[in-house]
Amino acid sequence: MIVGGTFFEELGFYYIGPVDGHDMDNLVPILKNAAAITDRPVIVHVVTQKGKGYAPAESSADKLHAVVKFDVVSGQQSKSVSNAPSYTKVFGTELIKRAERDPTIVAITAAMPSGTGLDLFGQAFPTRTYDVGIAEQHAVTFAAGLAADGMKPVCAIYSTFLQRGYDQVVHDVAIQKLPVRFAMDRAGLVGADGATHAGS
Repeated sequence: MIVGGTFFEELGFYYIGPVDGHDMDNLVPILKNAAAITDRPVIVHVVTQKGKGYAPAESSADKLHAVVKFDVVSGQQSKSVSNAPSYTKVFGTELIKRAERDPTIVAITAAMPSGTGLDLFGQAFPTRTYDVGIAEQHAVTFAAGLAADGMKPVCAIYSTFLQRGYDQVVHDVAIQKLPVRFAMDRAGLVGADGATHAGS
């Protein structure tokens, strides 16, 4: 399906899309045609599904982000095991304990429930857990809105990805003096998750 791209065209772009990114017979000619357009910039809006065609990735949207050794059949990743409790596990467990005593505590993740410990919280409190998808800016502003309404939001985001929501942290939370709690996972070097997930 091709729809009009009026917004982009008004900005001077040639817009094509949305296009099914998994239909190679359709996608390749579109990309070739786009490459032939030389009179202005081109936007090809391609829609894909993470892990399409690989059942372990399709069934676990928050897994298999980093490239480490894994079993191809099961999708099980080979990560070293530590006897020490992880920050993620301690955080998730402690948040559950606090939420059992305080019904105003809610949790927000940006597409990483198991990576932040909010999978545990979500099992305990499914109606108080929000996964906004890969939208860190929205996670922060959503948390601000919940705080303005008297809730106690805990926004759990990987450290490196919170930079995407920095303006919202400043303008929507800090300047408004709203009590949003940020739990930033994976600050510093993170080993198996790789360089893209090493936080600042």
